[in-house]
Amino acid sequence: MTDAWWKSAVVYQIYPRSFADSDGDGMGDLRGIIQHLDHLAGLGVDVLWLSPIYPSPQDDNGYDISDYQDVDPLFGSLEIFDELLAAVHERGMKLVMDLVVNHSSDEHPWFVESRGSVSAAKRDWYWWEPAREGMEPGTPGAEPNNWGSVFGGPAWEFDPGTGEYYLHLFSRKQPDLNWENPAVRSAVHEMMRWWLDRGVDGFRMDVINFISKVPGLPDGPVPAGSAYGDGSASFLNGPRIHEFLHEMYEQVVKGREALLTVGEMPGVTVEQAKLYTDPDREEVDMVFQFDHVWADRGPDPWALQRLKLTDLKAIFGRWQAGLADLGWNSLYWNNHDQPRVVSRYGDDGEFRVESAKMLGAVLHLHRGTPYIYQGEEIGMTNYPFGGIGDFRDIEALGQYAQAVEEGRDPEDVLTVLRARGRDNARTPMQWDTSPHAGFTTGTPWLPANPRYPEINAALATKDPDSVYHWYRRLIELRHTEPAVVEGDFTMLLPHDEQLYAFTRRLGPTELLVIGNFSGTPARAELPDPAAWSSAELVLNNTAQPPADWVLGPWQAVVYRREVTA
Repeated sequence: MTDAWWKSAVVYQIYPRSFADSDGDGMGDLRGIIQHLDHLAGLGVDVLWLSPIYPSPQDDNGYDISDYQDVDPLFGSLEIFDELLAAVHERGMKLVMDLVVNHSSDEHPWFVESRGSVSAAKRDWYWWEPAREGMEPGTPGAEPNNWGSVFGGPAWEFDPGTGEYYLHLFSRKQPDLNWENPAVRSAVHEMMRWWLDRGVDGFRMDVINFISKVPGLPDGPVPAGSAYGDGSASFLNGPRIHEFLHEMYEQVVKGREALLTVGEMPGVTVEQAKLYTDPDREEVDMVFQFDHVWADRGPDPWALQRLKLTDLKAIFGRWQAGLADLGWNSLYWNNHDQPRVVSRYGDDGEFRVESAKMLGAVLHLHRGTPYIYQGEEIGMTNYPFGGIGDFRDIEALGQYAQAVEEGRDPEDVLTVLRARGRDNARTPMQWDTSPHAGFTTGTPWLPANPRYPEINAALATKDPDSVYHWYRRLIELRHTEPAVVEGDFTMLLPHDEQLYAFTRRLGPTELLVIGNFSGTPARAELPDPAAWSSAELVLNNTAQPPADWVLGPWQAVVYRREVTA
């Protein structure tokens, strides 16, 4: 793991069903991506990450895979994928696939065979268990343990055909693969090699720290007000996870040049991330942690809580310090599972452009590899959802049903889903002012955000002061200023509730980054402001530079100086 080209790279995530539709069926597809590659090349990104395009019943929008070695006709074909891959490489970019191997679809041939009988050859490719001792199979409470599913309801589904239950940490149509079985691991490795041989440049690994389970799958504690136990202690960062990831490296990655591997790992700690990303351990290049996107969550999941900036700084500061000498950070605000950051941590009204730029600057200038989610580069906002009928996401629908069943006020639940629901990220990419934001000539699978006439790529690329061109300049700075990639990180003003400030230093070059996370002016009480009096103002997202270090609403500035002493 010596080729660390990805340290200076910027990754752009594409959610294919919502990116661009080339044939008018209302669903994004591979040809739609091909048609818009110049938008991404112009932005300057280095890597494209595709959310799943594999054949799937689409119970969880493709994260329930029924064939790991093909393309769903919704998106195109393997031949069109090869065209896309070639076009990406021609533009000097790389392409990373989504690897979803904690679970498959229940329509995958592996699971179809597994559920055929208790003696099926692939029975132990999945987690099958009998009912609790003394309980009638299939009756309430007879599940093998008390775990709840991430998507609501129990984590076990009864199979009348064999009289046993199978484990599904997510949808009942997403049975968990049994990684204890070496045949499962071997099949996954073979599939990964197949894609790499085709020319892809790496993998983003979906909930990869779920694949090792504690033997016996014991009951978990039951949170107050919940009908189900929390089994996470038995499947987050389980006992064999490091063994499994190192084996994957040995069998798949080793000897291949210039790949990127990133593991999505909910609940991972800094100390665990050091182990996962230590190059000498040969596991993954970087991890996605969730601490900063859970910073505005309180103990009650159905009560919104405002972001406290000092909490966010403490989280980022801990990760920057923890991985300063060993391992590597991934940096993101948005993805297909998160609401739009300008609506979440910014101001999507009067100061939408300013706050989108500020959030981009603060994130990208930390130490780590930045990820941009489609539409983030034009400042897309959350969607104005009405009732539960407006939502499509299986997680939102399942959690709503469970919360209401447990006695929650439906309007309280909807308030949280409108702000935090995953569908906010999945509305169509806003390309221009034509119907449906130029995403499709047909009826889109999810309506376009009604703000698309003012927020779209066509307008953004023409406006030199747009969010798009701000992101382009951020990426250019990363590519040309070594201090952005390798510089030391020092947090400033850790107790300030309005301003986020830090420095990055490499050799004599030092950068100062300040962002105002509020709609009111704020003065930066720097420890040595005189030292920056003659510094170069590299980036400023407003018309005027700060006077006496007073930043305007949602202002972001980046200074550079050469330190002589």
